Amino acid sequence: MNVKVEKKDKNIVELEIEVEAEKFEEGLQRSYQKNVRKFNVPGFRKGKAPRNIVERYYGKEVLYEDAINIVCSEAYDEAIKENDIHPVDMPSIEIKEVGEGKNLLFTASVTVLPEVELGQYKGIEIEKPDVNVTDEEVEAEIKKVAEKNARIMSVEDRGIQKGDLAQIDFEGFIDGEPFEGGKASDYILEIGSGTFIEGFEDQLIGGRPGDDIDVNVTFPEDYGKKELAGKQALFKVIVNDVKVKELPAIDDEFAKDVSEFDTLEEYKADIRKKLEDNKEHMAKHKIEDDVVNKVAENATVDIPKVMIDTQVERLVRSFDARLRYQGLDLDKYITIMGMDYNTFREQLRPEAEKEVRTQLVLEKIRQVENINASDEEVEEEIKSMAENMKQEVDDFKKHLKDDDIEYIKTNIEIRKVIKLLVDNAKIA
Repeated sequence: MNVKVEKKDKNIVELEIEVEAEKFEEGLQRSYQKNVRKFNVPGFRKGKAPRNIVERYYGKEVLYEDAINIVCSEAYDEAIKENDIHPVDMPSIEIKEVGEGKNLLFTASVTVLPEVELGQYKGIEIEKPDVNVTDEEVEAEIKKVAEKNARIMSVEDRGIQKGDLAQIDFEGFIDGEPFEGGKASDYILEIGSGTFIEGFEDQLIGGRPGDDIDVNVTFPEDYGKKELAGKQALFKVIVNDVKVKELPAIDDEFAKDVSEFDTLEEYKADIRKKLEDNKEHMAKHKIEDDVVNKVAENATVDIPKVMIDTQVERLVRSFDARLRYQGLDLDKYITIMGMDYNTFREQLRPEAEKEVRTQLVLEKIRQVENINASDEEVEEEIKSMAENMKQEVDDFKKHLKDDDIEYIKTNIEIRKVIKLLVDNAKIA
């Protein structure tokens, strides 16, 4: 097999591949074996006609399509491996010469991984995140716990106030006609939460159980559902009940009820420690993100469109999976947000491009710095994964394929690259 490689525009490589006639003959025989059961030749039982009879009856070219697919695929795979070419898309194949007894000549045009020109990646200057925990943050956490332990009580001697929970029925109308999604029964709305359109909640203040209230609002110009954006609407609201949260007293007894501590001071100290640990954890990741982002921005790389498209689809699938876990799906989400699929995908494109750029840059640094994962590191990672899955290591290994091992190895190496970048950064 002879292969000529020519770099075309940007990230396109064209391979001219010539395969010996003997290989193409093997392909023809394999094509015959694959398709023989389809051929119906007079004088032979279906699928029993010899190859020379099939070719005489149907024409020699009847076996060419599958033979070409078989031979081209294997020759292409061998060619890119021998020439250390890294495609990011399926090749475009063009047959130049084909025939019985002739060499098979074809070209394969394919998009490949782009070249990455690194900028500065050591000595990156970033600001250290603030990890101090304030008294206000501690009090805010305690308030959250108190809110969860609040008693919900109906009130009948006054109208709705800010902070109350109003249980309401409502139906929305535009130009006198009800619109989709504008109706609900026994909806619990916290007044002042900003959950509904601006002005809606304020117009309920003072309302009592049994009251009918007309609420006039205007949908924002950038509202998710385009058919409602900027429109004036009337909501017919019925107040069913008004409830108020009765918060518990924040004292030692409260601490005993919601924690394992006997005093409020001990409980506050524990909350402060957890907040500090969480801030330290978040700060570590922010430092990593800030360093990696700057390193990626400093690099020069012309990313092929197909790589971004592929990453967009990965993000779409990942987002859909998260929605399904929450009991929703992408179709419903897009409808609720008033979008179509193309708009949704386009919104993901900047994130996809950023992720692809980052992957390419980190991989380039891995090559330049000759960072590799040892067998011991891979084994340790597998052991950790098995423990997280609550499986025996040997049982866990049985289900790992070569691609899984390679994925684990790559993750270890990328973590080591990020550690290198952070260790060499200037954090002030």
